[in-house]
Amino acid sequence: MDSSFSFVDPLSDFDTSNPLHPDAREYPGKTQQGKECRLIDNTGKCLPVEDCHDLLAALIENQLFGFRSLSAQGGDTISLDRRESSHIQIGDDLYRLVVFRYEARIENF
Repeated sequence: MDSSFSFVDPLSDFDTSNPLHPDAREYPGKTQQGKECRLIDNTGKCLPVEDCHDLLAALIENQLFGFRSLSAQGGDTISLDRRESSHIQIGDDLYRLVVFRYEARIENF
């Protein structure tokens, strides 16, 4: 594995820095409010379908799609362009999970 550090500009455009992989898989769903949402497996590894469906269901159940009344950092300013990220483990591998309004992406680190 490459151990060199790669700087990521926090002001760079997410979609430009993280283009969709040619083999990206999309899993559509609907929020509890009836809005369309989706999970995208953008790893290029074709993660197990059942795991992706389970993850999408958990995101919907926990109401992680849509707009929030508070910022992710706990401030009182709402950012409409906010992207929240965390990590998830699928199998033995860790991935980034990025949620933006009504879309969630699984990305490689």
